[in-house]
Amino acid sequence: MTECSLYNEKESDVWDSFVESSNNGTLYHLRRFLSYHPPERFEDHSLMFHKKGKLRALFPACVVDTGSKRTLYSHRGASIGGFVLEESSSFKDAFDFTKSLISHAKNNGFDKIILTLPPLIYLTRLSNNIDFALLQNGFSYLKREVSSVLSLKPTLEANLENFRSEARTAYRRAVKLGVDIRESEDFKGFYKILEANLWARHGVTPTHTVAELKKLKKLFPDRIALLGAYAEGKMIAGVVLFEGNPKVIIAFYISHDEKYQKYRAVNLLFHDIIKRAIERNFKFLDFGIFTVDMEPNWGLGRFKESFGASGLFRDVMELDL
Repeated sequence: MTECSLYNEKESDVWDSFVESSNNGTLYHLRRFLSYHPPERFEDHSLMFHKKGKLRALFPACVVDTGSKRTLYSHRGASIGGFVLEESSSFKDAFDFTKSLISHAKNNGFDKIILTLPPLIYLTRLSNNIDFALLQNGFSYLKREVSSVLSLKPTLEANLENFRSEARTAYRRAVKLGVDIRESEDFKGFYKILEANLWARHGVTPTHTVAELKKLKKLFPDRIALLGAYAEGKMIAGVVLFEGNPKVIIAFYISHDEKYQKYRAVNLLFHDIIKRAIERNFKFLDFGIFTVDMEPNWGLGRFKESFGASGLFRDVMELDL
């Protein structure tokens, strides 16, 4: 029998230890990551699932109350949510955890469940067990966003063969013009570039504040890094990298100063990021989604494809109770 219980802050170490040894856990599932949000931002309603007294699954979640509907959401404070499962988790387990989740939500006055599944590249052992269990228990796709994913080959040279000619030309131009790539702690300087770029291109602000980025870096000094591109004595572009789990490195923020476009700094940044990822034995580089509510940003998609990336679903599922 599956027992479902609310997460307690005293269990944070147990939770994070389970995530780190799981089949599909990511940085986003860790309590250390979720804790960077101020306590008042989200009403936490994370769940832990036990069988025969042993912890077998996790479900990070918060309450979203719109007035008309009370939703159990996994998770508004992270790019990826859903169940965190053991590598040995079975087909039957997927159904048991799903049924237990639905029963808990109904018994606790929720009208809806929404969750974002980890894409397959994050799984140690490939499995669609949980997807199938969700569908068979009434869940449907709220949206299927597309993320640009690069499958990393063993050597930098092999990856460069998949670069389109314009990407190869651009990174060589950056080298010729003397662009310097180095790890940086100047999140404030990068944030100015990011903020201006996002507003000019999309009329939006970054997901995180500069203070939150600094806090995340402090929480995960070895798993979050800012790589900056420098020319004319200043940072002209940067990429904030998150190490999602041992398989996947994520380009979370990508931005450049339009005034220095001639340097093609972002292309050299990704040349160096791919090299760095290979050296650290990552299997995939996740460039992030290039669709918003299933509407493609064609230019962004083409840019990421120029490095050899292809599209992979990041599924958001829902159930009306």
